[in-house]
Amino acid sequence: MVQQIVLPIKDSNVLKMVQDTLLDSFRAGRRNYTIFQVGKATLLRVSDVMTLKKSDVYNPDGSVKHTAFIHDKKTSKANTLYLKPVQQDLLTRSPEM
Repeated sequence: MVQQIVLPIKDSNVLKMVQDTLLDSFRAGRRNYTIFQVGKATLLRVSDVMTLKKSDVYNPDGSVKHTAFIHDKKTSKANTLYLKPVQQDLLTRSPEM
């Protein structure tokens, strides 16, 4: 079994290139970009970001909640997510989300 090493993106130019690529290069670009932005803003593990449901993030009227509450998958600890930094990205999400 090959062990993968995952390193954080430390260069702001590389970060910008990743964001632009996600937004512009794929059919589901807006969705992927939004998922990336949520992960970046909340510092969640990918497994936790991917388990978020629409009802975790949006109110019934379609507005973005101020906070979301989850339990971390790895640690089972309760976690409160502050969604203000990604509110604009969440409001301009693609229809398939």
